[in-house]
Amino acid sequence: MARILAVTWHGGGNVPPMLGIAGELQRRRHQVRVLGHPQQREAVVSAGLKFVDYHHGRGWSPKVARFPLRFIFGVFTAPGLGKDVRDEINREPVDLALVDSMILSCLHAAEEAGVPTAVLMHTLHRYHTHKWGRGLIGVVAAARGMRPRRLWAAADRVLVATDSILDPATEGRLPANVRYTGVVQALIQPGTPKDRPLVLVSLSTLSFEGQQSTLQTILDALEGLPIGVIVTTGAVAPEALRVPANVELHRYIPHDQIMPSVSLIIGHGGHSTTVRALAHGIPLLILPMHRLLDQAMVGKAVAAAGAGRVLTKTATGEEIRSAVRSLLEDPSYRQAAGAAGARLRSRNGAIAAADELESLLKLDDDSRLSALSSRFNSDRAMGS
Repeated sequence: MARILAVTWHGGGNVPPMLGIAGELQRRRHQVRVLGHPQQREAVVSAGLKFVDYHHGRGWSPKVARFPLRFIFGVFTAPGLGKDVRDEINREPVDLALVDSMILSCLHAAEEAGVPTAVLMHTLHRYHTHKWGRGLIGVVAAARGMRPRRLWAAADRVLVATDSILDPATEGRLPANVRYTGVVQALIQPGTPKDRPLVLVSLSTLSFEGQQSTLQTILDALEGLPIGVIVTTGAVAPEALRVPANVELHRYIPHDQIMPSVSLIIGHGGHSTTVRALAHGIPLLILPMHRLLDQAMVGKAVAAAGAGRVLTKTATGEEIRSAVRSLLEDPSYRQAAGAAGARLRSRNGAIAAADELESLLKLDDDSRLSALSSRFNSDRAMGS
């Protein structure tokens, strides 16, 4: 039984993979505690995990309009979170640290502490290495002595929780410490779309410039079409929108409740929602909300797979309307999404990640038996 510290931050799609892996490790009888922002306590505790909150990092809300500078200086490179990691390791020793790839000060602290460390990349590897690490965040991080590529290269493992075929990183040679685990998500049983197409519209839970305007343009474009529409507004206040008659509006609704009957998803290209949609076999129309994030690259990957289309967030209503019609009427999009979905469902990312992490640990016989039992039960669940 190992003592494992999982280090995360209060974002969106980065959280479920971390909690999924942490939960699998705990099912294998490891002692797991999650270090994160105070706002994450409820989600972590609800997942049955022990939670420890940051004390030195600056607080923030994912709904702030000043993005991404707040991330850069308040989360990803600020030294306060690294101090919390060092304090937590000193308070209660750990055998392994699993750290979100983007919290560079925490990776730096774990490395300095000499703790075996694994990096969790919760989106495309190529986005990390060719966009995120080379952009403004990489420049700021390098100036603070935390070059992203060096920190990732120094880790014992880099776990990439996505589909290797969708990820354009596989076009080149990967570092020796990189492992693709597959997507970490709850088990899915694909449903059957309704005879009258149902479209789910879900932009980010984070706040981006122009998001409200884009969402309103989408709603106007869908007005009058012979479809049903469900919208989760996320960071946009519902009362700020004009709602057509064929649209049902929610601030939030669990996507898995409605995805089995959905024919199309209109989203912003966030990795978590996108791969969840593909796992359900649903094609996508993607309108990326921010040029510095992974959304455009995720959208291109979906389009390259034939499972969707990409427009800009300033697309006109007519462009959106035309794309929606094409995606609903051309069966090739649904077929491509179905093929991607079958592949995504065939691998349990949490189990693959836990296997990789256990390979870094010296486990006793009881721990190995527990791990094998957990793996067997999870595999049975996937096949049921």
